[in-house]
Amino acid sequence: MRADGAFFDHKIIEFIEQKRAFYAIVARLTRPLKNRLPGLRYHRVSPGVWAAEFWYCPQGWPGSRRFIVIRRPVPEEPSAQLHLFQMGGYSYQVLVTNLSLTPLNLWRFYNQRARAELIIRELKDAYALGKIPTKDFPANEAFFQIVLLAYNLLNWFKRLCAPAHLQRATLQRLRQRLFVVPSQLVRPGGVPTLRIAPSYPYFAEFLETRRRIRRLRSLLGNT
Repeated sequence: MRADGAFFDHKIIEFIEQKRAFYAIVARLTRPLKNRLPGLRYHRVSPGVWAAEFWYCPQGWPGSRRFIVIRRPVPEEPSAQLHLFQMGGYSYQVLVTNLSLTPLNLWRFYNQRARAELIIRELKDAYALGKIPTKDFPANEAFFQIVLLAYNLLNWFKRLCAPAHLQRATLQRLRQRLFVVPSQLVRPGGVPTLRIAPSYPYFAEFLETRRRIRRLRSLLGNT
């Protein structure tokens, strides 16, 4: 579990530990915790990055936990999600964890949380999940499940059908390149036929997607 400082609570951490799960949570920088930072022994773990670790029991907690500190020069400003604390020309980021990763790898592991923020943003903007549609809980739950189903279906479509360079594309980009395709209705020999417009700039991508769909259907038909 990767979480910001809102989850820095011993009850939450004990619950996670009871489930035998792992976590990396941003520590809320109380005064006693800040006072420990200057006296730690820091080691350079990457260009411009120093790290330290220690065991500490915050007030009211039942026992000590492992804390990781990342120190960087002040001009470099990582995500505000890490609750930066500046002192003596450096910014400090503190994480509490039960993982055995090195400080550098733990820091990198936590920073992957930014991918979740991108997913949330896409669900809100492209899938209309930013607004609760009704005042009825079962209806809202059904709406939420339908949105997640659509999101998952689109991701399988990208993995199995879209060209490689579009497999991380957003819904808006896929809509522009593959779904909303300019076409012309013509009647060769009196037969109504829909043809892609000559001005369509993504014709090769469209054909590659169609080829991959046909190949997938053929594979599924043989199983």
